[in-house]
Amino acid sequence: MSVGTPAAAPPAEPAAPPGRFTEPVRALGATLLSGVSEVGDLTLFALAALRSVLRARPSRRVLLPCLYEIGVRSIPVVLITGGFIGMVLAVQSYDQLHMMHLENRLGAVVNVSLVKELGPVLAAVMLAGRVGSRTAAELGTMRVTEQIDAVKALGADPIGHLVVPRVAACVLLIPLLTVLADACGMFGGWLFSVKLLGISDFHYWHHTLNFITAYDFASGLLKSLAFGASIGVIACHRGFHCGAGAEGVGTAATESFVLSFMAILCLDFLLGVVLGRLYWILWPAPMTLM
Repeated sequence: MSVGTPAAAPPAEPAAPPGRFTEPVRALGATLLSGVSEVGDLTLFALAALRSVLRARPSRRVLLPCLYEIGVRSIPVVLITGGFIGMVLAVQSYDQLHMMHLENRLGAVVNVSLVKELGPVLAAVMLAGRVGSRTAAELGTMRVTEQIDAVKALGADPIGHLVVPRVAACVLLIPLLTVLADACGMFGGWLFSVKLLGISDFHYWHHTLNFITAYDFASGLLKSLAFGASIGVIACHRGFHCGAGAEGVGTAATESFVLSFMAILCLDFLLGVVLGRLYWILWPAPMTLM
């Protein structure tokens, strides 16, 4: 080595591989970052749909088929679901009330459960499976076959043309379908309670009318509006971000139902807490079955 020439630096040691205890932390961090990114992307997608609604209303030619598909063709499923839920509630509640000699209050228990909770939730879950999965698969197929890119190339807004009518149909019609589910559930509960369990017809409806308030109906309809918006936005978002091929379309449909179901449960909890606190603020007098 010549004088004045600096000595060569020793080679850097390779980085030690992550230990087995750091791998779960890395996986958890990646999962959290992915979840936050998905929530942010879904929020931006919903805001884009809202901006499109404010700019222009969806055309009747596009909106009417969505209303028919989401509303009219969902009526049989919703009616069957509501009727059996009413009968199931009557079966499960009768024994407990009979032990307390309160079986005449069965109508109040069945119907308030339907109107406030089970009617909106189960109607939304059924529609998430039928409408949400279909919407995600339809838009996913359009993404795979580049039909969405063709709409954009023609100068049209794909959000306003494809997303807004479907979300609007969900928001407008799911509350109406919830009312049908509630009515059919009340009829099913009455039929089983009065005709099979021998509950007095007068007491069944008398305690129902005394216990259920207009606020209960309004709470259920408000929940159904939130459920409809979440189903429509999630289904369209999954369809727009569908992966390649038939596997991507199937994954989009599955994710649409799973995410919609989780959103329904989360919204039901949050709205239940908020609306419950608001009820006690507006009407602080307690209500009782006795």
